[in-house]
Amino acid sequence: MLSQILALIIAIVLFSALLQGKYPRYLLTLAAGGAMVLVVLLGTMGSPAAALEALSVDSFVKPQFWFAHGGVTEFNVGINWSTILFLAGMMIMVEAMSEAGFFDWVCLRLAKALGFRPMPLMLSFMVLAALLSMFVDSITVVLFLVVATARLAHFLRFDPVPMIIGEIFAANLGGAATMSGDPPNIIIGTSLGLSFWDFLRNNGVICLIGLVLVLVYFYLCFRSKSRGEAAVAPELWEIDPNDAIPSRRRFLARVSIFGVVILLIATHTLTGLTMPTIGVLAAAVTLVSTKTPQNLVRQMDWKILGFIIGLFLTVSGLEQTGVLDGMAQFLAALGGDHADQMVVVLIWFTAIVSAFVDNIPMATVMVPVLLSLAETLGMDLHTLTWAVSKGTDIGGIATPIGASANVTGVALAAKEGHPISWKRYCKYAMPAAVLVLVVSMVLILALH
Repeated sequence: MLSQILALIIAIVLFSALLQGKYPRYLLTLAAGGAMVLVVLLGTMGSPAAALEALSVDSFVKPQFWFAHGGVTEFNVGINWSTILFLAGMMIMVEAMSEAGFFDWVCLRLAKALGFRPMPLMLSFMVLAALLSMFVDSITVVLFLVVATARLAHFLRFDPVPMIIGEIFAANLGGAATMSGDPPNIIIGTSLGLSFWDFLRNNGVICLIGLVLVLVYFYLCFRSKSRGEAAVAPELWEIDPNDAIPSRRRFLARVSIFGVVILLIATHTLTGLTMPTIGVLAAAVTLVSTKTPQNLVRQMDWKILGFIIGLFLTVSGLEQTGVLDGMAQFLAALGGDHADQMVVVLIWFTAIVSAFVDNIPMATVMVPVLLSLAETLGMDLHTLTWAVSKGTDIGGIATPIGASANVTGVALAAKEGHPISWKRYCKYAMPAAVLVLVVSMVLILALH
């Protein structure tokens, strides 16, 4: 009982601190994870075995971690190194693509083709954000799109905030369609042995319909504000998108690596290559092919990796002390023994919590809860999984702090001289999120 109380206190303090946003998130989760291992698992429980299970270092010596029939990895109670290695490898590859000018080239090419008109630009950049986020981390997509939008707004003299909010929303929505775009889906997919095609088959149609609805919604919200704006500066027409590419050879090499990695992800159930193996291969080939690999490693977002590692340790403590069993029982009581009712409960519960805590910890917490619910209630694990996936992904879009891409986009917009208040962000993002959540709920119930 004491171990459960201490674990619960650590978790409550952590999530309260994350909600306040006063301290670096990665330091908070690493501190909580360390406390969970040292104070709860080793101190109170006196179990070195539980501490080792939380660290999951034995994962690296298991053959199925690197190569498994169907590309499936088993769920473990502790740090999910599959998620960490895959995410790290993708970060290195994407950073190299950015250095090669890929993202600037795409933005300039598209903007020029559309005649630099704000409304077509907004809708097209939203579609671009969704498409890229299906394969590239949504945080990276938001980073380069916000900067590109701010630069265009400076030249065209229009308010970029509506476009930035739309890009953040679309990037999260696109990332929700696959298991390689958003960290919550990476965590859920690698933990439960789901494939790229499992996500695309079950989430892809929902996200496509959601994107169409959101495009119409943003068009109706901002069409009047875009009229009569944006006189195109003559110097914009003189910009050559190819000037964004410092080295054509490096550009082609990076795009080729990206294409091969996406192919490996799409076929991993056939090849047997697991997600961590693909992540390591992506990083290795990228680093070997560059003259300054240390720069790519240094520019990686190590903080997000530390943030996720700390979360895994914290959730491991909650799982091994039995706290999450109580959470599963609470959700089971709400949902009853009806699968449809449980889907509704999971979507809205995870969506509401993700909006105010961050969808990464919500996804991490819900993986063992899903396994418990499926086992105790005899419900289909995959159906419950898609409900949690949509709840965390879409719910996280509703507020500026609900997802890492939101935090990044809002902070970067302020840095570029276009601050976005909570009120303004939620005014447009929250109704759109509710709309997509309702559509997701209806489609999941209809399809499953």
